[in-house]
Amino acid sequence: MAVRIFITGGTFDKEYNMLSGQLYFKDTHLPELLEKGRNTVPVEIRTLMMIDSLEMTDEDRELIAYQCEQCEETQIIITHGTDTMDKTAKVLAEKVKNKTIVITGAMIPIKFGSSDGLFNLGSALAFVQTLPHGVYVAMNGRYFNWDNVRKNKQTGVFEELRKA
Repeated sequence: MAVRIFITGGTFDKEYNMLSGQLYFKDTHLPELLEKGRNTVPVEIRTLMMIDSLEMTDEDRELIAYQCEQCEETQIIITHGTDTMDKTAKVLAEKVKNKTIVITGAMIPIKFGSSDGLFNLGSALAFVQTLPHGVYVAMNGRYFNWDNVRKNKQTGVFEELRKA
């Protein structure tokens, strides 16, 4: 069975407007990234929304959980903004059972060329195929249990809240 990938936006898919200096959303870069990474894992991609995670509402999180519950795939990756991954992970852990869900994102937009997004996506693909059912965050080459992770806003790196 394929890996389901749900796209929600976040820095991962932001573009840079050279005239205004603003970041904005146009289209997802996911198919291009999978091709660049020479991915051979069957995937089914669906865009749920293209928003900054700071603008994500409870209703948006409910929609993500609903889509995870309803899809036939049991291995799911969600591309997501890094600022509120933990909030979405909590909702998913409460509502979605018997599936492996890995949330990932990027600190730097893919279009900047020096993004961590391709590496994080590749890690998420590996983790979603090997971890037991549950909800995880994959960033910086590591995976974290949904309830034991935070974004360190001083270092820009994800870390455990407490040692397991």
